[in-house]
Amino acid sequence: MTKAFQSSGDLIADRRVGYAKLLAEGGEFMAAADLMEQALDLVPDWPPGWDLLGGYYEKSGETARAIAAWRRLEALDDDGQFGAQLRLAAYGAASASDGTAVSYVEALFDQYAARFESALLQNLKYQVPALLDIMLAEAMAGLGIEHFAEALDLGCGTGLMGERLRQKVSFLEGIDLSAAMIAETARKGIYDRLGKAELVASLGGRPPQTDLITAADVFIYCGALPPVLEAVVPALKPGGLLAFSLEAHDGEEAVFLRPSLRYAHGVAATRLALIAAGLDVVRFETATLRQDRGAPITGMLIVARKPMAVNPLLTIEDELVGTSLEGCAV
Repeated sequence: MTKAFQSSGDLIADRRVGYAKLLAEGGEFMAAADLMEQALDLVPDWPPGWDLLGGYYEKSGETARAIAAWRRLEALDDDGQFGAQLRLAAYGAASASDGTAVSYVEALFDQYAARFESALLQNLKYQVPALLDIMLAEAMAGLGIEHFAEALDLGCGTGLMGERLRQKVSFLEGIDLSAAMIAETARKGIYDRLGKAELVASLGGRPPQTDLITAADVFIYCGALPPVLEAVVPALKPGGLLAFSLEAHDGEEAVFLRPSLRYAHGVAATRLALIAAGLDVVRFETATLRQDRGAPITGMLIVARKPMAVNPLLTIEDELVGTSLEGCAV
């Protein structure tokens, strides 16, 4: 059973939770929180209840009470699927994680899978796969690339990016943390191979033979960008492309965690991270990625290239030719 709904084991508590959810759907978050407090008096060690309570207080503007609920949740949530530590970090009440909160992201998308596409495309006006696809096509034209032999779609989800890649790629692989998302996309028959795996772990030891790696709204759950690029770049073949998106912010911080529990990256810091990873920037644009609670989310869309391998003997020979020419009068 996912975290979307788990019975507390107490009928009266469950009824109060049901009423609380109805109140919350009507925007009465403080009244919902009051009912959740009553329910938790009956089942004080029930993690989903503390998750709901913290969320209701957050939406009521009662940040201190929300933090108190999340601290209790953190103590009860041994595997971290409710993301209590992330929620605390987003409000400065804990340190942000150095990498992906695997259990939280897996649980989030397991419960979200069935309504993922309708929510993103209809409600949130999600643009990333379409925008990345346009940028990738332009990059291919500029680089003289007609087709990719092998591509890897990180965080493939239900295949929204894969659908656009399919005609550009001979062999398309997708990986995702969520088994439910993998099951949804498997029904479409888009990918030649699908696997459930964590991003960095899946890339470890992979030979440098991939022509294209994509990550549409994936690195926003991964925290700092340099460790991600350290895992991705070795899997690319020389001349291979990396196309991905990030949520953006204009501050000096390289990355910070938003209350949405997604990471926002600094534009300047992102450019520096690409250079440090040895990548050449082919395309770098900012754009509106989606809507979130009625507000546009600005992000970065990036296509970068791993440099072609250099023949050291050719380089030495070129240097010798250059030296001999410098000594000649023309």
